[in-house]
Amino acid sequence: MFKRTIKPPKSNSFFLFGARGTGKSTLLKHHFSAQKAYLVNLLLPEEEDRFARNPSEFAESVKKRAPQVVIIDEVQKVPKLLNVVQSLMLDHPKIQFALTGSSARKLKRGGANLLAGRAFLNYLYPLTSAELGEVFSLQNALAFGTLPAVWNFQTAEEKKSFLHSYAITYFKEEIQAEQIVRKLEPFRNFLEVAAQSNGKIISYANIARDVSVDIKTVQSYFQILEDTLIGFLLEPFHRSLRKRQRQGPKFYFIDTGLARALARTLTLELAPQTSVFGNLFEQFVILEIYKRNHYFMKDYRFSYLRTKDDAEIDLIIERPGLPLALIEIKSSPRIDESHLRTLARFRQDLGNCDAYCLSQDPLARIVQGIHVLPWTKGLEELGLV
Repeated sequence: MFKRTIKPPKSNSFFLFGARGTGKSTLLKHHFSAQKAYLVNLLLPEEEDRFARNPSEFAESVKKRAPQVVIIDEVQKVPKLLNVVQSLMLDHPKIQFALTGSSARKLKRGGANLLAGRAFLNYLYPLTSAELGEVFSLQNALAFGTLPAVWNFQTAEEKKSFLHSYAITYFKEEIQAEQIVRKLEPFRNFLEVAAQSNGKIISYANIARDVSVDIKTVQSYFQILEDTLIGFLLEPFHRSLRKRQRQGPKFYFIDTGLARALARTLTLELAPQTSVFGNLFEQFVILEIYKRNHYFMKDYRFSYLRTKDDAEIDLIIERPGLPLALIEIKSSPRIDESHLRTLARFRQDLGNCDAYCLSQDPLARIVQGIHVLPWTKGLEELGLV
């Protein structure tokens, strides 16, 4: 098992949300290995049916077993259990509840009881480079992502097969089985188109045309991806919130391997110093920052900036009590002043800010007031280690 950065509470109850395959169950089994635990796995059809029909039976099971910890896997499948959990928390305050979920959609749409702050909210993501430790390989992380199971396979073909299966399982179990969309084929096509534009500004109109649905449907599809925890939106930066909302967001899938599987590009060779490699490197570094922000509870806010003449900053970080951080991400092994012109211009225009260029260049230095750093050192400078 990989040592995870997140440290679930030892006493307080908590939610642990994350896409399927991120290692939620494994983490909790290890975390609570020394305690008497009662596990309810709602992925098992008989368990789901049993407690969906009679939620009060769950309360009786808990009282009969008198555990120290109750783990409910995939709690979104039976949201009514949360009412029972709240009652048990009040009557049996010494019992700790750990509630996992791979989708927030049912809970949000059904107005589910989220326990009124009695349970802390945590998220688990695919592995970070730090969690992978000595086995980490940038080439493998870009090509196949960092879902824990991927790193158990030895060959590229095995990794590809797993990712294909993962993508199919996501569609069948999160979308088809849960009846999230009425028409499956447009959503299936949408997944491929969305993955092909991973990390790019969303053109709702173009995607709607490609998938043969209307714009509102495409917007609802992206909301489904967010609700099922396999991606997030990166909004455009502007000091005025009103102007910020006029521009389109970008969408990032939570794992580069998953995005490549959905885009059907796993078989394409990934060669350094190509645009494909550069795009994946940018996505990877942004995902590292995004995941670590949650784990270290930094409360950073992320956005990107693009002007009318297509000058762009990959990532802007609004940090409480600190200047803006402007982040440019380059996969090049050698950074020169030509890579820094846009960043230097924005640094001057935006005023009080820190500027960073994160790359594969091993030489850390300051050029024109810009911190040019190896990407791992950049994460350290941003307080994300």
